[in-house]
Amino acid sequence: MAAAEAAVVSSSSLETDPAPETAESAETAATTAATTAATAAAMAVAAAARTGCEARVLKAALATKLLSLSGVFAVHKPKGPTSAELLNRLKEKLLAEAGMPSPEWTKRKKQTLKIGHGGTLDSAARGVLVVGIGRGTKMLTSMLSGSKRYIAIGELGKATDTLDSTGKVTEEKPYDKITQEDIEGILQKFTGTIMQVPPLYSALKKDGQRLSTLMKRGEVVEAKPARPVTVYSISLQNFQPPFFTLDVECGGGFYIRSLVSDIGKELSSCANVLELTRTKQGPFTLEEHALPEDKWTIDDVAQSLEHCSSLLPAELTLKKSKPEESNEQVLSCEYMTLNETKGEDDVNKTF
Repeated sequence: MAAAEAAVVSSSSLETDPAPETAESAETAATTAATTAATAAAMAVAAAARTGCEARVLKAALATKLLSLSGVFAVHKPKGPTSAELLNRLKEKLLAEAGMPSPEWTKRKKQTLKIGHGGTLDSAARGVLVVGIGRGTKMLTSMLSGSKRYIAIGELGKATDTLDSTGKVTEEKPYDKITQEDIEGILQKFTGTIMQVPPLYSALKKDGQRLSTLMKRGEVVEAKPARPVTVYSISLQNFQPPFFTLDVECGGGFYIRSLVSDIGKELSSCANVLELTRTKQGPFTLEEHALPEDKWTIDDVAQSLEHCSSLLPAELTLKKSKPEESNEQVLSCEYMTLNETKGEDDVNKTF
């Protein structure tokens, strides 16, 4: 009997002993899990720190590259924005890609990024816009005096105050008697060195202000006197009354709007510019060299600068400069706009 009780007690003891071991194992497992989670969190934080550090290093490298860019390249200006607005958009894209300016740079040495354009395109026009960056801004004046090529669509029978389709109609005249031969017959009068009166709505200035700005305010503005300009070639590409298409190659300071208006008058009618595309400026062509907006990156601009440097005359190419102390530089921004007319407050700077 005693042996039986002992056996029961022993059996009971064997059944209850595992409970403390199970609790201890659970506690150990929980501790291990917590440690693993903490380790994983620490690793994630370290990885994030590394990623953040790598991102900062990448941005610093891009900023260094941006500051080192110098030369002249071309972008494609669409209809709508002014040349200055487009330049500002380009500048903002490049700065955003480089992550600059940023607070961490504020105590470092100041370095200026210069960017500007040579040869204003009307907001209603599209085509090649030549841009200078870094020391390339000093080359823009030569772009103003160089040749340009345009495709212009004119509309007979309507004159406007701006000489294009964006303005108010100021006069209407018949055009139904005008033939293709009539237009082709007068184009010779507009070839070579001719006298041209600039439009009132233009970037030309009076007392430091653009004529177009004064006109929009309703102020009385006198037309600038006629001045000599050069037309290298002009041809009629298409004629479907009232519309006619011209291919024009001209020198600096030339206004296609004035040309179309003068052609209308020569035909005993009137005319305005319906569409205008600059297909070439200097050696830069719209199809081959003008960067579209989706290519406005630091790397694409650098590649374009390298490609376009071979297009420029030897006297305009930039000599390699000394390496910049880019690790100690902070970026501030400046852009220059060069108007079509030289010698009349050509350079406008914005900071």
